[in-house]
Amino acid sequence: MKILPYARVAFSRCDVQAIPGRPVPADALTDADALMVRSVTRVNEALLAGKAIKFVGTATAGTDHVDQAWLQQAGIGFSAAPGCNAIAVVEYVFSSLLMLAERDGFALRDRTVGIVGVGNVGGRLQKRLEALGIKTLLCDPPRADRGDEGDFRSLEALVQEADVITFHTPLYKEGQYKTLHLADEALISRLKPGTILINACRGPVVDNAALLKRLEAGQPLSVVLDVWEPEPDLNVELLKRVDIGTAHIAGYTLEGKARGTTQVFEAYSAFIGHPQQVALDTLLPAPEFGRITLHGPLDQPTLKRLVHLVYDVRRDDAPLRKVAGVAGEFDKLRKNYQERREWSSLYVQCSDEQAATLLRQLGFNAVHHPVR
Repeated sequence: MKILPYARVAFSRCDVQAIPGRPVPADALTDADALMVRSVTRVNEALLAGKAIKFVGTATAGTDHVDQAWLQQAGIGFSAAPGCNAIAVVEYVFSSLLMLAERDGFALRDRTVGIVGVGNVGGRLQKRLEALGIKTLLCDPPRADRGDEGDFRSLEALVQEADVITFHTPLYKEGQYKTLHLADEALISRLKPGTILINACRGPVVDNAALLKRLEAGQPLSVVLDVWEPEPDLNVELLKRVDIGTAHIAGYTLEGKARGTTQVFEAYSAFIGHPQQVALDTLLPAPEFGRITLHGPLDQPTLKRLVHLVYDVRRDDAPLRKVAGVAGEFDKLRKNYQERREWSSLYVQCSDEQAATLLRQLGFNAVHHPVR
């Protein structure tokens, strides 16, 4: 078996071999029974034809890098890890918004956030934003057509009414719910001046050429891009003009990676007839910060300090700008990504009970500890 983060622990009863994900060496799968990948590896007939692979797992929520139809036709088992990195992506969005709010001097509660795609990521983002009293507008045509509960709006309504538009959809290249260039030139041209545009799902959901065209025209937008069109060869001129640019790492927390690995491990163990489970906390190291004490209520500057204590998005923006355009460096940033935790790793003692309650709703490990 050839695999990914925490694989040697989770798959300890298997013969685990680690190999490059892009490109996969021609002879790397000769003796493998199963293949576990992340999103950089294209899994299709060209990769697996004639191999003995019986199971493929991707430790990612997205699956557009896997030809599932061919796997099914070939009788190869498959599992993804839906929702494994959802919390990480939500916290990436918050880190970005709080940075922009501090820089530009606005209160998040005064902004309306449009969420495009209300699944594992979008749904969690909605709950955390609304816990802070921030108005959200939801756009999810598949869910709206199914009659799912929720006040779903059109994408055009978000363009007209939202101050922030953040994309959290799968990539569908065709069909009724096509998301390829969902934000196309026409939509991008209609965005209100000052709109914050965030893409942390798949690069081609936003037409990068059209976005660059608008930014080059000097029409004010704040842009946060974690994903690019194409990857890994992103448009360096676009990177120069966005406010935050990172190397497709929004979901790269230790917790997210561990969840992804445990999910595909459990699916594989069930596939081979020996169901097993791995406790997430057995894979994770102790957090960097033991305990934080918070006195008084929770305001935006305090929340920003807590969030950035755990993860400040600027730490990932600067490295990408330094190496953009250099062959292989985009993937190196991802492969050698420095340790990052989720808010739940931070233990916060609060003198204010409401602050503790709110922090727990946001995902922090917070307790009320009155001052005596």
